[in-house]
Amino acid sequence: MRMKNPPHPGHSIKDACLDPLHLSVTDGARVLGIARHTLSRIINGRAGISPEMAIRLEKAGWSNADHWLRLQMAYDLFQARQHENEINVKRYQRRPAA
Repeated sequence: MRMKNPPHPGHSIKDACLDPLHLSVTDGARVLGIARHTLSRIINGRAGISPEMAIRLEKAGWSNADHWLRLQMAYDLFQARQHENEINVKRYQRRPAA
């Protein structure tokens, strides 16, 4: 069963990690060892969570890397499904051996 329009996982970083700890984006970026604009882009849905970022989130104690990558994959797949009719591929049919 497909999820209906999952939120960008960056929103979860703000809602589940930064806000409960009363951390600003600047403070969160410092915790993660990244630039403030990098975290801001993720939180605002303009960049995705990479495997490296997922590990950083895990090391900060904010869930595990697999969780973050599953959220990102669900979001990315939903976005791709919105345009799946534009993807023209015919099912491969194996030819009989000669």
